[in-house]
Amino acid sequence: MNRDHALDQLRDPEPWDILVVGGGATGLGVAVEAASRGYRTLLVERHDFAKGTSSRSTKLVHGGVRYLAQGNVSLVLEALRERGLLLRNAPHLVRNLPFVVPNYDWWEAPYYGTGLKLYDLLAGRMGLGPSRHLSREETLERIPTIEPEGLRGGILYYDAQFDDARLAITLARTLADGLGGTAVNYAEAAALLKEDGKVCGAVVRDLETETEHDVRAGVVINAAGVFADGLRRMDEPDSPPLLAPSQGIHLVLDRSFLPGDYAIMIPHTDDRRVLFAVPWRGRVVLGTTDTPVGEPSPEPRPLPQEVEFLLTHAVRYLTRDPTPADVLSCFAGLRPLVRAGKDGKSTSSLARDHTLLVSPSGLVTITGGKWTTYRKMGEDTVDEAARVAGLEARPSVTASLGLHGWTERPVQPPEGTSYGADARAVARLAAEHPGWGEHLHLRLPYRVCEVVWAARHEMARTVEDVLARRTRALLLDARASAEAAPAVARLLAGELGRDAVWERRQVEDYRELAGGYVLAS
Repeated sequence: MNRDHALDQLRDPEPWDILVVGGGATGLGVAVEAASRGYRTLLVERHDFAKGTSSRSTKLVHGGVRYLAQGNVSLVLEALRERGLLLRNAPHLVRNLPFVVPNYDWWEAPYYGTGLKLYDLLAGRMGLGPSRHLSREETLERIPTIEPEGLRGGILYYDAQFDDARLAITLARTLADGLGGTAVNYAEAAALLKEDGKVCGAVVRDLETETEHDVRAGVVINAAGVFADGLRRMDEPDSPPLLAPSQGIHLVLDRSFLPGDYAIMIPHTDDRRVLFAVPWRGRVVLGTTDTPVGEPSPEPRPLPQEVEFLLTHAVRYLTRDPTPADVLSCFAGLRPLVRAGKDGKSTSSLARDHTLLVSPSGLVTITGGKWTTYRKMGEDTVDEAARVAGLEARPSVTASLGLHGWTERPVQPPEGTSYGADARAVARLAAEHPGWGEHLHLRLPYRVCEVVWAARHEMARTVEDVLARRTRALLLDARASAEAAPAVARLLAGELGRDAVWERRQVEDYRELAGGYVLAS
């Protein structure tokens, strides 16, 4: 995956079958779906792939236990099927994860136990393991740091875990390196092109050079996530808002707060949300919140009341009480929730399934949904887009499409990022230059060679790209990532042909960004 090559393809005057705007989970899923059917496909993203919501999840591939409690059985069924497909198609990025629901009241064991048995039943052959009741002793054995006072027992069940940004990069490489599609980051749709009142492409601006190109396509798909309304207004300036964004934050703690391989799920918090404490990449991810927001931001910030909410619940359920000083990183993301009318509903009750719209001019908008169902969203969207563009109807093949790096027996480096079949090539790169096999930072699991790999093969263009998404250093330890920034800038400058002024600016920009992920003690 090479950006210069991708720009050459973008400048090709031949019309594309499908132009996708947005490089998050939804857009990448749509583009992979389109290219896998043989449609000539281009994806453009104005920031980096998965810069927004798609790199800021709870890192779970799940059916949605809470949606089951809400009675949304169809959404749970779809998500459980997609969870099974993703485990099969990306075994190097997705793994089975056991969860424990602690029980403190007499009614919790029968109530949640029955619900999770239904969850097992809905998963069917795609199930990851049967749920079962745990005694108080069994619960403490699996979660030794759970609050023991009043604990009656627990319920064990299974879901899946993944690395969201790494899956996004994997989808981009599947598109570009495996399916003959094209993906370009730092390229925005500055305007829509129209002929006879119909959308026929977009003016795409390369944000690195500020050059613009008219890109024509049979159909344009708006997959811009929380920014989808902006593209809709380019098409129809008086379009009413479709989205009601909601912010969720996560706190990252040292693994000592939750040792072992079991996650905790609290099914009913003070704001009626589900709370997770999840072991991930040698840390613990605690989340999440649900706070309505106004205008979406590409870099949302946690609110003090959200941080207090998570810390308060952590104190309630863990024997070690985390403080702001214990938080290694704090990140926020925005959910592209679809409005349910002016009925005063909270965002926690808005629909999590996806919405597909076609404007009178033919702009196809796909929004809502979640990472787990990204593939099905892509399938539904391309079915509709092919109809709008008058393309030859072709069946979906992505249910059985192994994603880039797929191996029958996943290969993983000793630490850090999962590369699957690319792991051996990364290891060879480590031996290419003295020092490239060393750790980037003592508190981070990544090696120097992974920076070079990201620049050469994964279209990383900035220090943030490397430390936030190609690796997850920003989330694992924001302070350590800031300390590693000069070394990353130096390596990237060498790979991309940048000068010392660029290096300094990159370090300054990244350290300012990372400062927003650190809580005041």
